[in-house]
Amino acid sequence: MQATAYTYDSETRSGSVLLDDGTPVEFDARAFDAGGLRLLRPGQRVRIEAEGEGADLRITLVTLQTF
Repeated sequence: MQATAYTYDSETRSGSVLLDDGTPVEFDARAFDAGGLRLLRPGQRVRIEAEGEGADLRITLVTLQTF
């Protein structure tokens, strides 16, 4: 699944993304660390993996979108 980085806090390594329909979804340090990233800037396109649906959607991985 693709999304756009919306917020990122380098101290907590957590933040949020916007799904393509505009829905914001938060991610924690575990999901950020799973992607091997060092930094994330708002506006970057990212690839995410998630579990659950709707209000129970939980991001398990955030990494940069590559083609």
